[in-house]
Amino acid sequence: MSDGWIDEQLVARGIRDTRVLDAMQRVPRERFVPEPSQPLAYADRALPIDCGQTISQPFMVAVMTEALLLEGGELVLEVGTGSGYQTAILAELAGRVISIERRPELADAARSTLASLGYDNVEIVIGDGTLGLADRAPFDRILVTAGAPRVPPALARQLSSRRGRLVIPIGSYLEQRLTIVVRDGYDVSESIGDACVFVPLQGEDGWPD
Repeated sequence: MSDGWIDEQLVARGIRDTRVLDAMQRVPRERFVPEPSQPLAYADRALPIDCGQTISQPFMVAVMTEALLLEGGELVLEVGTGSGYQTAILAELAGRVISIERRPELADAARSTLASLGYDNVEIVIGDGTLGLADRAPFDRILVTAGAPRVPPALARQLSSRRGRLVIPIGSYLEQRLTIVVRDGYDVSESIGDACVFVPLQGEDGWPD
């Protein structure tokens, strides 16, 4: 795939973080897409994967990653491993990534793909991502890759008190707004960003199964 997609889909639409752009260029997206969809791996759209889930549109991956303001060295919690593509992007930019996936078959496939690409700073666990991982907290960054009706309280609690940052789509079952939560000591602020559409975040503090 020509690198032109980076300029056309990302730079032209406002992605400016060069570390994010470089990571998007390095990670082979086609490795995370089911074989029938591989010719569309770099298309400007989400694509279906197993278990009724999706691999997000490249632009939305870039938007969410840029919003984390990663500098390198951070401990990142990802909620919703899916194909592992977003996990790989995070692994390129952070110190360590722990990713939670509810579906064992997706977790197994993502582990295999990530290992085959040499990512050794990633750990995938199976569980309810809406509850986070209290025993591994605090996290410098948390990224949720599914749409939630509200910010799960456990995730807010597990943010680092030193400018911890959570990026999560919040809204209805069918449409959300990208929401950024920043924790600085006892102060927590929230800002609302772009409209987006994600598969529903399921779990105790998400949408019912």
